[in-house]
Amino acid sequence: MDNKVRKIPCAHKERFFYERHGFSIQDDYAWLKDNNWQEAIKNPSVLKQEIRDYLTEENCYANSILADIESLKAELYEEMKGRIKRDDFTVPLVDGNFLYLQRFSKEGQHPHFCRRDSYASKEQIIINGDLEAEAYKFFKFGTVKHSPNHRIMAYATDIKGSEIYLIRFRVIETGKDLDDIINGVNGNFQWSNDSNSIIYTALNKNLRPYAVKRHILKTNQKDDLNVFVEPDSGFFLGVGKTEDQKYFLIKSHDHQTTEVHLLAGRDGLGPLLLVAPREPKCEYYITHHEEYFLIRTNIDDAEDYKIVVTPEDFPNKDEWKDLVPFRPGVLIEELKVFKDFWIRVERVDGLPQIIVTEFTSGISHQIAFDELAYTLSIEEGHTFSSSICRFAYSSMTTPKQVYDYNMSTRERVLKKEQEIPSGHNQNDYKVDRVLAPSKDGELIPISLVYKKTTRIDGTAPLLLYAYGAYGVSVSAGFSISRLSLLDRGFVYAIAHVRGGMEKGFHWYKSGRQQYKKNTFYDYIDAADFLIKKRFSSKGLIVGHGGSAGGMLIGACLNMNSELFGAVIAQVPFVDVLNTMCDPDLPLTPPEWPEWGNPIAYKEIFQYIQDYSPYDQVSRKSYPAIFVTAGVSDPRVTYWESAKWVAKLREFKTDENVLVLLTNMDAGHGGSAGRFDRLEEISSVYAFAIDVIERLKKNIV
Repeated sequence: MDNKVRKIPCAHKERFFYERHGFSIQDDYAWLKDNNWQEAIKNPSVLKQEIRDYLTEENCYANSILADIESLKAELYEEMKGRIKRDDFTVPLVDGNFLYLQRFSKEGQHPHFCRRDSYASKEQIIINGDLEAEAYKFFKFGTVKHSPNHRIMAYATDIKGSEIYLIRFRVIETGKDLDDIINGVNGNFQWSNDSNSIIYTALNKNLRPYAVKRHILKTNQKDDLNVFVEPDSGFFLGVGKTEDQKYFLIKSHDHQTTEVHLLAGRDGLGPLLLVAPREPKCEYYITHHEEYFLIRTNIDDAEDYKIVVTPEDFPNKDEWKDLVPFRPGVLIEELKVFKDFWIRVERVDGLPQIIVTEFTSGISHQIAFDELAYTLSIEEGHTFSSSICRFAYSSMTTPKQVYDYNMSTRERVLKKEQEIPSGHNQNDYKVDRVLAPSKDGELIPISLVYKKTTRIDGTAPLLLYAYGAYGVSVSAGFSISRLSLLDRGFVYAIAHVRGGMEKGFHWYKSGRQQYKKNTFYDYIDAADFLIKKRFSSKGLIVGHGGSAGGMLIGACLNMNSELFGAVIAQVPFVDVLNTMCDPDLPLTPPEWPEWGNPIAYKEIFQYIQDYSPYDQVSRKSYPAIFVTAGVSDPRVTYWESAKWVAKLREFKTDENVLVLLTNMDAGHGGSAGRFDRLEEISSVYAFAIDVIERLKKNIV
């Protein structure tokens, strides 16, 4: 796999400058952003022809490069596909006299939403995802939810990858859809308790969720009334519901501040109740139990959050009383309420744990787990009145396990374990968890997995993944695709760098805004530590990140390109300065709390410019790079990857392979079908394996 005898794409340059804070910024590839980008995201067919031609040229080149490794890609794909149970299904959800579940057909790409009577074995397919997807190049479900009276299944679908959904309503008994169609929504909705209406979030022309609306069944969308309109373009709206179904939750939020309005859940009518007015950097997340609200919040400097309780009839902050006080280093991530119990998910030293508390006695206990690194999540499964909570567990060697846990008896029952049809022996692999010292003395957690036969003497290739943004804690869970790397002698590592919340809120706070560079320093320090500990060597490391993690990879490439043998940057957020200076883009105003506002502040402009991967490309050697994009992506727009690759081609002094593969039929998440996703993963893994094998031969 090399560049010889191939025509490498070369984007033309158009001189373009803009002025800000006294700086003149040159951007010769700005033309790759279509002036009609709003429509192009909704309908990629209207993309300007010269842009389409360039993306097509890059795709042709990428496919010619990948053709050299087609046999390896096909081998990886078959391995990954062989680890999927073809006719898989989810653990049924119990609701009234019915059991609801999702099921896949053996060769199906999309789930079928099914129901059976709890007293009978006959199963009804309500929505066949494969049939729904037949007419589209891209198809993805959003929320799919049955009405409380079990007569209607409402379902949201995205047919462009643009994350613009439409909602339809299927009559379960007949299998026919109502005439109602709701367009231009974000894919999330909630049913009223009387099964007569839903509330949903509508998108504006900039593709931001700006209004919560109410739709009554068998009416026209144009008659839907606004329930709440968000006045601030820097805040997104979302809808939810308390577990006891008493209240709708209308949530306004950016990355630092929340505000919640309540609405009666019976019919969605009546006045809105504001829980607490928004205050900068104050977050709260609310649920309800009997005459009280339980709230997870960071008020009073509780940066790792605490849980408070307040009377239902007067939820003012003055009445909030601590139920679980703030404890530094113990991050409270989630709160869920049942009739007799409530549970919280905490993260301590990077690992999650579940704490169960009985309302009547106040007695608490923890559900214990033994492995060094694992992931844990509360799953939907049982009704509010149940004493059973459902959770999912996996580790880097243990396939996903779904348990029903009896909160009264403290017994857990394994309901489903992920099957690996081609076989998997977790004892063949070893998990490590190490702490790498950073330049400023912090300790960076790293989760590792590798085959026990892999020699830890500096000769093994290592894929180092990281994200490091928005407070996202990267889980150390199981992956069927990762096994193909491990079985070929790779060490797989996750660097839990600052910008995530693995070590509490301070870990997030010290990796955003004016501290963002800590994320990049941590990643490089983690790599250096792994080299020192002989897990790999310089030049044998594959850097991997996507979206904001792709920005991390791009920044580290500019800072220390010699560290890597290859890099995978999937839908990377690399044109940071230009994007954060464009308030019309879907995510820009709500993202300013994360990155800073370079329009308003000169020092922020300079700080972002100093790390923005696109702006910091320089004339030097870069490793082999594989970049992906989605033409209908509203989160990281296609032109970010396109501009970055074009500039890299102009400046890089090496002959290493650089490919840009743009999915012309999908957005941020790539292909939606379960097998199509494996095709994409097999491409990037085949690229990494081939590059590293060639490098190792040259080293020898």
